[in-house]
Amino acid sequence: MANVNPVGWFDIHVSNLDRAKKFYETVLNVQLTDLPIEWGKQSLFPFDHESPNISGALVENVDMIPNGNNTVVYFETEDCIAEEQRIEEAGGKIVRPKMSIGAFGFVSIFIDSEGNTIGLHSRT
Repeated sequence: MANVNPVGWFDIHVSNLDRAKKFYETVLNVQLTDLPIEWGKQSLFPFDHESPNISGALVENVDMIPNGNNTVVYFETEDCIAEEQRIEEAGGKIVRPKMSIGAFGFVSIFIDSEGNTIGLHSRT
């Protein structure tokens, strides 16, 4: 079955993970899970592996400056390379070419024509 929802993941960039984690756990009444430190300091929002839903993570970047563009939405694709090949021609800029995220597949990061940071995710 084709994925009818192209959004597969989001990152919310924060300057203080502990503070942000406490905020979201309090406001949403959920428990976030810390991800392996080798992926950077991140905490995962809960989701149901058996349901068609998306999740995301708080991602700490101590140099982050709040600016209203600190959330990265990841669009699902068959292979990040196909979309990467169209980004610059369409007026965007590749920030991080396709890279492995281990068992979870691959991601690419780009800036769209409006200055938004957007991600691509693929399993291959």
